[in-house]
Amino acid sequence: MNPASTLGTAPERAPTRRRLGDLAVLAVEAALLAAAVLVGVLLNRRGVGLHADAAPLYATWLPHVGWGTPAAVLVAAVVIGPGMRWARTARWGALLAAAWLAAVAWTLSLALVDGASAGLTQRLTPQAEYLHEVPGVGDIPAMLAGFSGRILDFQPESWSTHTAGHPPGALLIFVWLDRVGLAGGASAALACVLIGATVSVSVPVTLRALGAADAARAATPFLVLLPGAVWVGASADGIFAGVVAAGLALLAVRGPVAAAVGGLLLGFALYLSYGFVLVGLLALAVVALRPTRRVGALFAASAGVAGVAVAFTAAGFQWWVGYRLVVERYYQGWAAERPYAYWVWANLAALLLAAGPVLGPALRQAVVTAAAAARSGLARGRDVRDRAAVIRATGPAVLLPLAAGLAVLGADLSGLSKAEVERIWLPFTVWLLVAAALLPPRVHRWWLVGQAVTALAVNHLLWTVS
Repeated sequence: MNPASTLGTAPERAPTRRRLGDLAVLAVEAALLAAAVLVGVLLNRRGVGLHADAAPLYATWLPHVGWGTPAAVLVAAVVIGPGMRWARTARWGALLAAAWLAAVAWTLSLALVDGASAGLTQRLTPQAEYLHEVPGVGDIPAMLAGFSGRILDFQPESWSTHTAGHPPGALLIFVWLDRVGLAGGASAALACVLIGATVSVSVPVTLRALGAADAARAATPFLVLLPGAVWVGASADGIFAGVVAAGLALLAVRGPVAAAVGGLLLGFALYLSYGFVLVGLLALAVVALRPTRRVGALFAASAGVAGVAVAFTAAGFQWWVGYRLVVERYYQGWAAERPYAYWVWANLAALLLAAGPVLGPALRQAVVTAAAAARSGLARGRDVRDRAAVIRATGPAVLLPLAAGLAVLGADLSGLSKAEVERIWLPFTVWLLVAAALLPPRVHRWWLVGQAVTALAVNHLLWTVS
């Protein structure tokens, strides 16, 4: 069954027109990627400060294989073969458990292509990373109170790059791991993988809670074989994606307690990355799609967000002050040299490599479906309630990817995301892939092949860094 037909969407266009449309989008994707690579090579040769040897990705050209190569191929084959068929009929609990295990296996296999040390255990230990600062955090309240004073660069106690570029919640995660005995690069990397892989559970749970069970099943294999798993293992952005997805999932399920806990997670996400203020678009979409008690859920979630904000502010960290300082710090470094004119469009090529080639056709179908709903329903809506009903009728597989797309567009145009978005935008990328459920089931296998090949090509041709 086509998930699009079960989501209240418009009838699918004629197969020939759809195929031609998908081929046109694929051609645009290929042209975008080729242009970003070729222009990147030319700019690097001219000495322009891209600070990305393999632009548009923050990586270095280095073809290689590793112990993870056969394992990654095997995981992909299992998911694309029997796994995809099984996902359509499996018990829900078993499907979620299998999806998480498969996502962990996929991510670890890709990381091990670079070797256990370079690809995983030492990934988070360089000076620029959070772990560099963990030993110096003896007093957590004092760290929070003095955090903003160490954001700007070129002073004796400046935070390292990643710590300075984020609110203190990101550093807190690794400090907490250290406090419970999970110190060092291996534990931190495994936390990134294990938590990052939960998006393969949280996103389907969200879809099912919002009445799109078929879409949840259809999207699961695409979430498992996420090309962005190359950066989930291991970067803190994998954890960030897991936290955001879990918060949205709790906001989607029924009950004020779940919504309040979801709000706590989404509030904490604001203290993981300043850019997660854009997650508000996804949160509003989830609330709008809830079948009942939308106002109550919104209030409960807002209370959770407010509670986190009050706690951090009372501890001495003011989010708005940190944001102002981090923008200044941003232009103290490479961002001052990285040309906006290149990255504002090359970022989208990097996103394409993290999301996979299914991204364009999937979003095209989401836009087509939304436009059809607008023509048939919104124009006839006589009041706000009529319009809201039509919006919900388009379904989460349409609205959630479109909300994520708007968030990405805002981040891109801001100029505060120049390069490295293949990992920075992971929390939005996983929601963009939800639109893959709108594509006809008969072509899912071929799209999954393209997803797996993209991840394997990136990981074997390039030496990626976090």
